[in-house]
Amino acid sequence: MCLTGQRKGVWRMGSFLIRGIMIGLLFGMPAGAVGAMTAQRTLNYGMKAGLLTGLGSSAADCIYACIGVFGLTLISDFLMKYHGILNLSGGGLILWMGIRLLRTKNGEIKNTADLTGGIRMFFTSFAVGITNPAAVLTFLFAFSWFGITGKTGAAEGTCLVCGVFIGTYIWWGTLSGTVTLLKKKAKKNHQRGMNRIFGFILTLFGAAVLIRTFFAV
Repeated sequence: MCLTGQRKGVWRMGSFLIRGIMIGLLFGMPAGAVGAMTAQRTLNYGMKAGLLTGLGSSAADCIYACIGVFGLTLISDFLMKYHGILNLSGGGLILWMGIRLLRTKNGEIKNTADLTGGIRMFFTSFAVGITNPAAVLTFLFAFSWFGITGKTGAAEGTCLVCGVFIGTYIWWGTLSGTVTLLKKKAKKNHQRGMNRIFGFILTLFGAAVLIRTFFAV
């Protein structure tokens, strides 16, 4: 009986891990500002830079997944109370990065693929991800869609959050790998043009977030 119970427990945790991965894959697609940031940094600095950028976004997703799974009301109440300020901060950061790319001479960017640059890449993408409190609602919807309702045990919840991290990071790895392959075929003048395009996309995203938040207040 004890062995059977252990097997059921392992199977249950495994099912939560798999569902978490599926949630990360379906709801963590590298679209939006962080997707553009990841592609642009991979293009300029290599796959490692793209993975670091994706890591920051996945870390932010894990925090929101934890809030959804464990019902961390103190944190969620704070995020919802100051969602306007957080959205403005995130939009301003995205807008600044977009304008910075557009103003770079000839679309070229200095190589900052060192430890300090890597830390900055992680935290800027984390900041963009964490300043989107609406992600909590996205994860709550995703959990409900996959039949995860009511109280979740600590072990099952941890497996679910780990699965979300794995699923989202698979997307970032796929995006970075794809851009790396395309980069090998692209000419230098094409790379400069892409930097301009990414700068324009980030500027649009940042402006859209600021305008939407301003009219929502």
